[in-house]
Amino acid sequence: MSRQIDDVMVLCCKISESRQIKAAVQNSAKGAAAAGFVGGLLGGPPGIFITLIVLGGATGWWMTSDKFHPLHQIIMEMPPQQKRKLYSEVMALLGNLDWVDLAQLIFLVMGNSSLQMQVLTTLISFATKELGAKVEYGQK
Repeated sequence: MSRQIDDVMVLCCKISESRQIKAAVQNSAKGAAAAGFVGGLLGGPPGIFITLIVLGGATGWWMTSDKFHPLHQIIMEMPPQQKRKLYSEVMALLGNLDWVDLAQLIFLVMGNSSLQMQVLTTLISFATKELGAKVEYGQK
């Protein structure tokens, strides 16, 4: 990845960390698969069908509930194509902002509360729409 993309990812991490934002990426397919497996063991093919319908969603919710991770950690673990997409969205906000190094970029954005809030809003929107995450806000 280019240095500029890396700088923007670190900026996003810095903003989400400063606001103590956590996200849980929903993955109910895991829960449905687990429920189907258990139903298959207990009731054969009809058990799989019934269990998937009745317990799949509940098990999926249970398996993903309370698994919030810091958004900055999720950002750093995203695959390159998602990082590029987030980079594009943030750069649409930063416009012609020119920076020499990461420290200057962070200084420029963190020193401008309006721009910082716009980046934060973009991060939250990206997490909910692109990652399908449930977002939880900190107290800062």
